[in-house]
Amino acid sequence: MSPGDLYDRIGTAYATGRRTEPRIARRIWAALGDAETVLNVGAGTGSYEPPDRAVTAVEPSAVMRAQRPDGAAPCVGGYAEALPFADASFDAAMAIMTDHHWRDIPAGMRELRRVARRVVVFQFDNALAGRFWLVADHVPEFVAYASGPVLAQRVAPLGPSRTEVVEIPGDCVDGFFHAHWRRPEAYLRDDVRRVTSVWAQLGAAVEARAVATLERDLADGTWHERHGHLLGREASDQGARLVVAG
Repeated sequence: MSPGDLYDRIGTAYATGRRTEPRIARRIWAALGDAETVLNVGAGTGSYEPPDRAVTAVEPSAVMRAQRPDGAAPCVGGYAEALPFADASFDAAMAIMTDHHWRDIPAGMRELRRVARRVVVFQFDNALAGRFWLVADHVPEFVAYASGPVLAQRVAPLGPSRTEVVEIPGDCVDGFFHAHWRRPEAYLRDDVRRVTSVWAQLGAAVEARAVATLERDLADGTWHERHGHLLGREASDQGARLVVAG
């Protein structure tokens, strides 16, 4: 299934459930440096697009493009692997939690590098997937789902780069899979699960079992016994990384 097909099917609530988390946005926008023109690849509904730059967006899903708010950056249909722009068209290109859906990750990274002098990628390193309590205790299938090349291999086509740890705030307002690490009850809510592609990819049976076992662990105190120490943390390293090339 192509990323456009997937999000045409599951993406109807992303405009409200996947909002810009300002503390993460500040890190991404700082990484863009002095770029005045920015290409956002796999742009979705427009989260994390900097308001003070000239942004152009690329998004394959018509459902996602239709949810972009009034005044959002212009957005064209297209795929990372074949960007419809000339070489060095932009000061910077950004790809935010998207490359795991690309059909050809190396080709997509080469395209980002081709069209921009700087590339910023925000993504979770799948080498660390198994350490998230939700995965370890309830969704072990996620490890296999995320078993492709680790982040360092995925971004290698960008050339020399630096990688920064980005901790996730405990009250993160974005709704990605790891966002509720300090709020386990959130994963029992259907509206929360509907705005991340993980559940659609793993299937209804895995989702139902995970919800049932988490509900049990919260009710009998198992979650708090195992993970209650997380409640005192303001932020946590859940494997999110910011890669900057150029």
